[in-house]
Amino acid sequence: MMWKGRFEEDTAQVVLKFTQSLDLDWRLYDHDIRGSVAHARMLGAVGVLSKEEAVQIEDGLNEIRREIRDGELKPFERLEDVHMNIESRLIERLGPVGAKLHTGRSRNDQIATTMRLYLRDSFLDLQSALLLLLEAFLDRAEKHKKVVISGYTHLQQAQPISLGHYWMAWFESFLRDYGRLQFALSSLDECPLGAGALAGSTLPLDRAMTSRLLGFERPTRNSLDTVAQRDYMADYHHFASLFAVHAARMAEDLILYTSQEFGWLKLPDSFCTGSSIMPQKKNPDVLELVRGKTGQVLGHMMDLLITLKGLPMTYDRDLQEDKRGLFASMGTVSGVLEVLPPLIVKTDVDEAAARSALAKGFSLALATDVAEYLVVKGLPFRDAHWKVGKLVKYCLEKKKHLTELTLAEWREQIPETQPDIFEILSLEESVARRNTYGGTAFVQVAAQIDQGKERLLEKTKALEAERNRLKEHAL
Repeated sequence: MMWKGRFEEDTAQVVLKFTQSLDLDWRLYDHDIRGSVAHARMLGAVGVLSKEEAVQIEDGLNEIRREIRDGELKPFERLEDVHMNIESRLIERLGPVGAKLHTGRSRNDQIATTMRLYLRDSFLDLQSALLLLLEAFLDRAEKHKKVVISGYTHLQQAQPISLGHYWMAWFESFLRDYGRLQFALSSLDECPLGAGALAGSTLPLDRAMTSRLLGFERPTRNSLDTVAQRDYMADYHHFASLFAVHAARMAEDLILYTSQEFGWLKLPDSFCTGSSIMPQKKNPDVLELVRGKTGQVLGHMMDLLITLKGLPMTYDRDLQEDKRGLFASMGTVSGVLEVLPPLIVKTDVDEAAARSALAKGFSLALATDVAEYLVVKGLPFRDAHWKVGKLVKYCLEKKKHLTELTLAEWREQIPETQPDIFEILSLEESVARRNTYGGTAFVQVAAQIDQGKERLLEKTKALEAERNRLKEHAL
């Protein structure tokens, strides 16, 4: 045990079991070794290690990486964590030279570095998966841009819209999530190595060198803050929470719109399940699980924030638990991102059912169009709103659609009506006339799709460039 010189008794076995973190951090071995290689090179460059010792340590670490990767080296619980297991094996291989690796370093700045390296790679993978989801929305928007469906407010039919416009709404939501993930990625871009336990080091460490070797923009600026803060984890949780909320809301939509009561969206059979007793059932289990897992993701964010809110500066052992919820959340988000893109790209529309659903609320669907028609004729909007409201009441009483009214009936209810009123009483015309920027008009949706493709291409190129940049810093 690395602190045995201070203590007269060995650590109790139950304490070792309670305090170990190998169930969490053994997966970090490769990233921990990367940080150690950079640290060893730096120690050799500043003369704390000889050139020969630095090379010995780096070669030893690379061999340990191979042993772990090939399953030859298993962790020991008595060594607590991934850091001490690797260091112990290095000393076992190199003797006193291996014991020099931890010079000028604490496990506090070591784990902070390891986690940033691990999360950097993980966030890039999440970004790749998010791009596939965005691509799926663009695919559906392109295919369904001329399909007219009902838009809803308060879950009541509101106005006719392009289904492509609907898919692009989710594209925008998840594109914002991509931006939040990008922010979380950028918050990792400082290297903690050299901060030590909390106050830096008396040794001539070159923090800029280790930062550069590992592909960070710069070293962290304050050693106390370095080992105390977990903002970069909170930034991830912020992304994950909103992503999960967006995924749950979209899942709820698709569950509703594919139900028999709505019935105008069609889910792929391969992403649904049946019933053990009812042969006719087609259950949207995948979407229900997407919706159901959201609470877990939100809970993990609260777990971290509640842990942090009562901690004094700087490092406290409570922070060992920061990874438990983080890894669980990342696993959930990754799972959702694995199933959503292929589900979305195979989701289709029953246009006849969509048209039938709109017909039921046709009197209401075009009411705003009539009000705006009257505004163009010179009526104040509130007067037009009142007149059209009375007209809708008349239609409901007579069980007629707006298209079934005669010109005489129109003028009886709204004297300002002209024969050209019939030119706007079309679902397609209603959609096409909503031609404001960002609106549902077919030409606007086409423009949104084109812009979306450009933005997606821009994100894809930037992600590829970042991956290539980091390849140059692979240790």
